[in-house]
Amino acid sequence: MSAASISSDKIVSMPSSPPVAQVQAANEAGPAVAPARPSEPRTPLSEILLAVFKAVFPPVAGIALLIAVWALLAAKGGSIPGPLAVWDAAKVLFADPFYNNGPNDMGIGWNVLSSLQRVGIGFGFAALVGIPLGFIIGRFAFMNAMFDPVISLLRPVSPLAWLPIGLLVFKQADPAATWTIFICSIWPMIINTAVGVQRVPQDYMNVARVLDLDEWKIVTKILFPSVLPYMLTGIRLSIGTAWLVIVAAEMLTGGVGIGFWVWDEWNNLKVEHIIIAIFIIGIVGLLLEQALLLLARRFSYGNS
Repeated sequence: MSAASISSDKIVSMPSSPPVAQVQAANEAGPAVAPARPSEPRTPLSEILLAVFKAVFPPVAGIALLIAVWALLAAKGGSIPGPLAVWDAAKVLFADPFYNNGPNDMGIGWNVLSSLQRVGIGFGFAALVGIPLGFIIGRFAFMNAMFDPVISLLRPVSPLAWLPIGLLVFKQADPAATWTIFICSIWPMIINTAVGVQRVPQDYMNVARVLDLDEWKIVTKILFPSVLPYMLTGIRLSIGTAWLVIVAAEMLTGGVGIGFWVWDEWNNLKVEHIIIAIFIIGIVGLLLEQALLLLARRFSYGNS
């Protein structure tokens, strides 16, 4: 076989170059555009309406059921005024909620603010004492063993049982009511904070021991972020208890406050105003709890 035939067998066909016209057309067209991503499907309007219905209808149905039962009981001829009578009284009452005709005749707005002030002061002192004490009890076994019987003995005592002690010590009704708020608010904060400290993973404490951290850094860098959800739960329970107790305490001590206002309206046989006060107390308590729930979600490290 000749050399010419061998070389012809090894020839590989190469792709021909694109015509010049095609190259010029591609250059004029510019870079190729990537295909557009398909847009996400929109939620149908029916699904949106269904979600709104599921969120709104149950609470509205519950309130409507409450009003229906209330109207039925009032229609049976009892002494409880019906929803329409209470609504008319509420329009008159809230026409000027902040009038002031002296210490014994003030609008309902001033009474609510006075009660909130007492709750804020008593609750604030309880937080200043209860939260650090909870850290100490949870951190040190000796302190836990020392305070556990004291807390177990005093925590079940009714908050109103502490009111005479406050009157004996402070000689005035207002600080006595604040003292009652303090003593009933402190236990949930102590217990929840201590439990949170005790449930901090041991690995975290081992790392602190290896790094030779001082006690202040252990509290601020390790314990506080881990205990914060427990601490906020204790605060939420405490504020609910405080708002519950202040109404009963003010009924006994008198002065300006929503509890005293309820008792005074009972003495004046204004049952419509008592029912209005019940709704106000419930709404304020609900707002306080929801505010603390939002705070708990905001500072929850588990959700971040």
